[in-house]
Amino acid sequence: MQSTDITGRGGPAGRRKTTAKYVFMLGLLFMLLGSALLLASMTDSSRLPVLGSFLVVVSGVALAALAIKLNRRSVYLFFAAFFIQMGLFLFLSAVHVISEPFSRLWPLLSVFAGLSLIPSGWHRYHVLRSRYVVPAGAFVFLGCMLLPFSLKMLPFSFARFISAWWPLLIILAGLILMLIALSSNNRTED
Repeated sequence: MQSTDITGRGGPAGRRKTTAKYVFMLGLLFMLLGSALLLASMTDSSRLPVLGSFLVVVSGVALAALAIKLNRRSVYLFFAAFFIQMGLFLFLSAVHVISEPFSRLWPLLSVFAGLSLIPSGWHRYHVLRSRYVVPAGAFVFLGCMLLPFSLKMLPFSFARFISAWWPLLIILAGLILMLIALSSNNRTED
């Protein structure tokens, strides 16, 4: 006589359900990989960068699943969001949708880091908290500020900009510190 478990974890029914989940995930991975490689072949792109970008995205998805499985592990969710964004960026570069080389788009790493902080903080506290939003905004702002210099869209260099506008950095640092202090005061009053 076969043993069955009401929870569905043990016995043949539970094993079939678990096996079906893994087979589904494997099928989904194959579909995504095939789609990425098909798109690469249609754009005459090399398959190796597409495969690399796909592995970065899959690593991000695996870290996201790990973050959800291990409750309150927001650091995994930060890296998951970062890897997914980076993998999508690498994929778009590999299929020539983004024509600029990474050496000119490196400030996007700061933007990706800032955007990755938001779901990480949300997962940890289930609300948007300033201890995550303020640094996220600072990273996004920094990346957006450096991007025009990196793409040479401005007629002057970053060093020349800093030498003329360095007091602006002090003002921004003060603003960030004030926002952090105000948000911590609001938290203690609640």
